[in-house]
Amino acid sequence: MRTSYDTTKRHILDAGQKIIAVKGFSGVGLSEILSAAAIPKGSFYHYFGSKEQYGRALMEQYVEDYLQALNQVLQTGAGPARERLLRYWSNWRETQAGGEAMDKCLVVKLSAEVADLSDDMRLVLCAGTQQVMARIADCIAEGIADGSLQLSLEPQKTAQMLYQLWLGASLLAKLQRDRGPLENAMEISLSVLASP
Repeated sequence: MRTSYDTTKRHILDAGQKIIAVKGFSGVGLSEILSAAAIPKGSFYHYFGSKEQYGRALMEQYVEDYLQALNQVLQTGAGPARERLLRYWSNWRETQAGGEAMDKCLVVKLSAEVADLSDDMRLVLCAGTQQVMARIADCIAEGIADGSLQLSLEPQKTAQMLYQLWLGASLLAKLQRDRGPLENAMEISLSVLASP
């Protein structure tokens, strides 16, 4: 029974994420989520008490999925840490520069919107970004240890600076409809993560 519950809940979250990634959280009405998930209103409220609770669950699921993917890219043993980090940033550049809006980072898409709209959603994204930066910092520390990165790097500060750089570059690329800011972010990342 629980598997069916979890599967249906995940289906509703996935259906809504596709349209929220395009229109934003406020730009999507409950009826659009219901239609996309092909469920009646009563079923929605069986899983979520409100649209805001749905938004929180959506952010939690997104963060969990993102961290799983990040862990696969940055996992120890998948080559020198520097290569793993550059693979992560290269993937970010490609996914944020083109393709479908639904493939874009929800942190970039929704952070400013939900920060003022819902403290619950803001806290989920805030905690999620802290976990992302911590994982990047761990990989930087691994790079210092495996000799693929410079000893002078401070893992936590470097991770925060790079993550902030890429978030900002993603916003500018979106505003300018140009991949130039992402290319600049990659150039800076290559410089910061230079081999010793």
